[in-house]
Amino acid sequence: MLTIDWLIILAVLLVLTVAAVRTRRHASSVAGFLAAERCGGRYLITVANNAAMVGVISLVWFFEQNFDVGFTTMWWQLMEGPALVVMALSGWVYYRYRQTRALTLAQFLEARYGRGFRVLAGLVAFAAGIINFGIFPAVGARFFIAMWGLPESVTVAGLQLGMFPLLMAGLLGISLLFVLAGGQIAVMVTDFLQGSLGQIVFAAVIGWILWTIGWDRMAHVLSQPHTEQLVHPFRLQDETRFDVWYYLIGVLILFYTPLGWQGTAGYYTCAIDAHEAKMANILNGWRPRVLLLITLVLPLAVRTLLEHPDFGGPGGAGTMVAAELAAIDAEQLRVQLRVPTALPALLPPVLLGLMSAALLGAFISTHDTYLHSWGSMFVQDVVLPWRRRPLSPRAHLLALRIGIVAVAVFIFFFSLLYQPTQYVSMFLALTGSIFVGGAGAAIIGGLYWRRGSPAAAWTAMLIGMGFSTVSVVLKQLPSIDVSAGAPGPLPGPAAIGRWIQDELTGQELTFVSILCSVSGYVLVSLLGPRHEHDMDRLLHRGRFAAEEPAAIDAGATAGHAPAPPSRRRRWAAMIGIGEEFTRGDVVATLITVAWPAAWSVMFLLGTVYNLSADVPRGTWLDFWHGWLWLTYATSLVVTVWFTVGGARDLVRLRRRLRTVRPDTRDDGRVERDPEMPA
Repeated sequence: MLTIDWLIILAVLLVLTVAAVRTRRHASSVAGFLAAERCGGRYLITVANNAAMVGVISLVWFFEQNFDVGFTTMWWQLMEGPALVVMALSGWVYYRYRQTRALTLAQFLEARYGRGFRVLAGLVAFAAGIINFGIFPAVGARFFIAMWGLPESVTVAGLQLGMFPLLMAGLLGISLLFVLAGGQIAVMVTDFLQGSLGQIVFAAVIGWILWTIGWDRMAHVLSQPHTEQLVHPFRLQDETRFDVWYYLIGVLILFYTPLGWQGTAGYYTCAIDAHEAKMANILNGWRPRVLLLITLVLPLAVRTLLEHPDFGGPGGAGTMVAAELAAIDAEQLRVQLRVPTALPALLPPVLLGLMSAALLGAFISTHDTYLHSWGSMFVQDVVLPWRRRPLSPRAHLLALRIGIVAVAVFIFFFSLLYQPTQYVSMFLALTGSIFVGGAGAAIIGGLYWRRGSPAAAWTAMLIGMGFSTVSVVLKQLPSIDVSAGAPGPLPGPAAIGRWIQDELTGQELTFVSILCSVSGYVLVSLLGPRHEHDMDRLLHRGRFAAEEPAAIDAGATAGHAPAPPSRRRRWAAMIGIGEEFTRGDVVATLITVAWPAAWSVMFLLGTVYNLSADVPRGTWLDFWHGWLWLTYATSLVVTVWFTVGGARDLVRLRRRLRTVRPDTRDDGRVERDPEMPA
């Protein structure tokens, strides 16, 4: 890191800080602090939400995975294509949730299942969320220490301070400043700026690596006997963590978990209306298809650096990086730090500074978003439902800020104590399932099935929470001695625990939790006391229809006039393109859907062919070479498209915030229905 690199980082931080502070005057109401007064446009939400979801923790997750399985992960993730198309066009979960006008998920759960379940869901979501969130600062701080080559400790005023806790405190402090300044408005604005910068920088880094490392060197490494699983999707016999089952379960989780994970809850409620939320969800499909290309190229470049003879030998870049990694004692920590340790050897000055700034922005965007979500959830869904009288707006906002600070303090100390024992992806999947395992059934059933009962929701939540909690504990404990189990033909508790520890991954345990929770929800709804909910009241339909205060006419929102109803065709309605879609909406939707649809056909044809013929690795290498350049070119187009659209939405956000009239009653309260259980 040269002086110019540090100056780039400081400049980016200054711009983000100014942007965050300037939003403060618009976050004077609870709805403004929690949901940006519901003034968000589709591109602004999409880019900002993606920035929050693609933090350093997510990058480490994919760096670990793709170092082991490389291109094959891209093939099996094509199974998600049809699922993403159906979910986007139908507005699966998100559309109906936005119709409820809830500020938080638990507010919807209270309206659907009663106040007691709201408190239970809030407690479980909060506990699972902060445990899951608890490792984020540790992973991020270690990432930057390795990338920047920082010392283990520094001396300040005669005191020797550890770099790890010092850096964590500094990074968390910046994230806190942003979210406390303007709530969801500041989070959305700064996340958009960080996300736009990140997309541009990632595109530049990919281009540099493809030019300097080159495809020929990568192909040489990928042609070695021990790397076949990185190229050939049908030769994963030796891969036990990221095998085919991992991706099959991932498709199920896609359908099951919309809204289930509340780390980015502010983005679920900040759209202008339900249609804008649906369009944001449609456009969001580009993120896993092209914008995460960096998570594949970087680990493959690191693998090439470590294994190609051009970078070996005395004084070679690969030799020096290998020596630095060998000095790390903990194996799982060494896995996490491969990419950041190698980045200074891969990137030149200025580009290294830009990459550092983009990654620092990714860290902040995830942390300010999650701090906002989990702190708000505790206040909104655990504390306030017990109050008989609502807080004043000023006291309410103070309580929200105190909750956010408390979450920051907790994750700081959790990260100090956390020791990595498994892949980041497995830890996050398993801890997330503590809430998602049961909540998914309650959310989907509550939005789509009037027969879903409060008793069924309680059953699903308790099953998911109990199973996942036991699994998390077992995965974090040292290996169980199977000899401690009870003798006999049936395995004792110790043997079962050992089997869970050694044989089942976090992804597989998540699947079992989901299966048990859904079964409990359906059985109790059908066999228990009969219950039918008023869905029109819940979704503000019919006589309960409510006007959206911040909504602007459709032409101003989308930039196009609505198409005449007579020009709508039956095929459009059948695939989810209704009368509310403008011409611009239709074009954007068809373009977005065409990409996964085409690759889904490719996946089906390729899978059938490979199951009937022995396709050599060389053929797959040629295929991935073409796929890489096509995806990279597409990512450049999408980066420009979303950056321009997001900038336009940012201007419109400022205009709406100046004219919207905050409603002091819009603070997360649920108007009591006499037929609703307590």
